[in-house]
Amino acid sequence: MLDAAEIAQKLAFLLIGHTGLSALARPLVGNVGVILMLHRVTARLGRPDGANRHLSITPQFLDALVREMKRLGYRFVSMDEAVLRLRTPGNGEPFAAVTADDAYRDNLLEALPVLEHHEVPIAIYVAPGLTSGVVDLWWEGLDELVGSTARLTVSMAGAEASFDCSTPAGRSAAFSRLSSYLTDEVAEADQRKVLDGWTRAAGVDVHAASAKLLMNWDEVRQIARHPLVTIGAHTVNHYNLKRLDPEAVLREMHRSRSLIEAELGKAPSHFAYPYGHSEAVGRRETLLAGEAGYVSAVTTRHGVLRPEHAGHLHALPRLSVNGRHQDLAAMRAMLSGATTVMANRGRRLVTV
Repeated sequence: MLDAAEIAQKLAFLLIGHTGLSALARPLVGNVGVILMLHRVTARLGRPDGANRHLSITPQFLDALVREMKRLGYRFVSMDEAVLRLRTPGNGEPFAAVTADDAYRDNLLEALPVLEHHEVPIAIYVAPGLTSGVVDLWWEGLDELVGSTARLTVSMAGAEASFDCSTPAGRSAAFSRLSSYLTDEVAEADQRKVLDGWTRAAGVDVHAASAKLLMNWDEVRQIARHPLVTIGAHTVNHYNLKRLDPEAVLREMHRSRSLIEAELGKAPSHFAYPYGHSEAVGRRETLLAGEAGYVSAVTTRHGVLRPEHAGHLHALPRLSVNGRHQDLAAMRAMLSGATTVMANRGRRLVTV
């Protein structure tokens, strides 16, 4: 369910996109390009009313978006070329880089054919722990859990908590409370252990859910061989880096690169911070990403690219292409930069 703030934001985006204000905003904001962020691209969403449905768009919408952006004059480039264009400003032609986090299997099966048809490059950020099955997509497992029973009882901080999951509103409330507990009150390294306890008690197989949704290493190797695809790193365990000490952050950054190199024969140059919002990445993390040797690092901060981002290559914002905004008018508003200013209290240059 959308809350009031999300509904207001969606209406504002649509208003800007439909009224032509987006065409006026781009010169004022001064953006030179954008980085688009995907997660899932599928026409076969397993839980269309689930808490994670916003992470998914359809292949048809991806196709329509690419066509619209080409009509607007965007040139689609790889992350390597996006960095080069930021470092050496060109002739004013706007550029766009497409990225996808977590290496969902539908990136290979449903997104790649669309991108291939349009000759659009994509960078896919891989977390080796997820790909290997050592850790699971906790948010997907939690979605399975709250949808598995009408009344859910779990242990939280040594006490039992019970949730009514018999309605969409109840499942949404349960997911929100339990996800907040896992991300705010449980240490990063203990999240999966806590979720495993909950799911085992309810008879839910969280490992099977992750394996069904994510590419395995054979599939990552397959997609990595495609000339349009760049593989980036996304830490090993998909931890919130801001909750770790500096040594642990560097370990996640270095090990993710070495594990990917061992599997693919090539070390990644680009990095995506897990979660990527203000509570998950700050200046310390951007400095550590540079120290770890990555050429670029992307957040989930809402923003377009400006020439000044050449000096902030480890704090690059993105525009989320998600299920909440599967509307070309909303995307035109985002591409213009108008929503960047709205979402960042008047700031045009978005870093961390």
